[in-house]
Amino acid sequence: MSLPAMDRLPPLNAIRAFESVARHLSITLAADELNVTPGAVSRQIRTLEEFLKLDLFVRGHRQITLTAAGEQYFRAVAKIVEDLRGATKKLMSPPRRRQLKVRAYTTFAMQWLIPRLASFHAQNPKIEVLLTASLEPVDFYKEDIDAAIRLGSGEWPNCNCYVLSDNQLAPVCSPSLLQHGPGLQTPADIAGYTMLHSIARPEDWRYWLEAAGVSREVDAQAGMSYQSSSMVYAAAVGGQGIAMAQLFLVSKELQDGSLIRPFEQVVDMGVYTYYLLTPRHREESNDLRIFREWILEQARMTGDQA
Repeated sequence: MSLPAMDRLPPLNAIRAFESVARHLSITLAADELNVTPGAVSRQIRTLEEFLKLDLFVRGHRQITLTAAGEQYFRAVAKIVEDLRGATKKLMSPPRRRQLKVRAYTTFAMQWLIPRLASFHAQNPKIEVLLTASLEPVDFYKEDIDAAIRLGSGEWPNCNCYVLSDNQLAPVCSPSLLQHGPGLQTPADIAGYTMLHSIARPEDWRYWLEAAGVSREVDAQAGMSYQSSSMVYAAAVGGQGIAMAQLFLVSKELQDGSLIRPFEQVVDMGVYTYYLLTPRHREESNDLRIFREWILEQARMTGDQA
């Protein structure tokens, strides 16, 4: 069944020729652009005018201008052609990497997550992890983020919570530190060294000294303080003193020997540890599932190496 005359599309080659001529106001330039002869362009314009039963151009001596109807038609056609170009370009362009927005603490990101992200991107080249750092609470209802890594007891409302690690505290230091000074035979000997503190975690030294039974011999507040635990760990690697570390976050340094544990005593913070949070009110995307499974596997491997 054929369409009524008024519902039929105009000849598309003629439309292409019309758009080029109207844009250049020149049959010669349009012919060059379309890689055809000026005569072929003129024939396409006549075909379109006969189809529309309207004059689209006023032909003068060595010049051509649009009629009022031609102006109106050109505005509509130009938009359609531009939309078609854009749609074609988008379809033919390489697909953009999909983005996952993840929030973490600065120390967690620098000490643990960033060194491992290269392996995630190698396995999933089409998924980009946009990582930001903040101490602020997470609100998945108000914020455009897909996942967060938070420290707590696993009781975040409206969130899926996945444990990432044990949270064990113990002193760590550079091996070179022990080559100087009085030596570390017992926990009380820590008083002879500089203790390194994180402003974000002011009670960690007290917890450990009490567990080691030397809270009276060693001042839990003595030493030097830094803005974040990552700064504390860097200072410890540099031999500036003894840090109270979350062992999960210095697993690499303990493995490569840049940090050592002078004492076996640990403080286990129990359920108060690092969790991966995802929004419960949203359906989990395939990309987020892939990231969740990857980070939980990385966390399991870190725990096995401890």
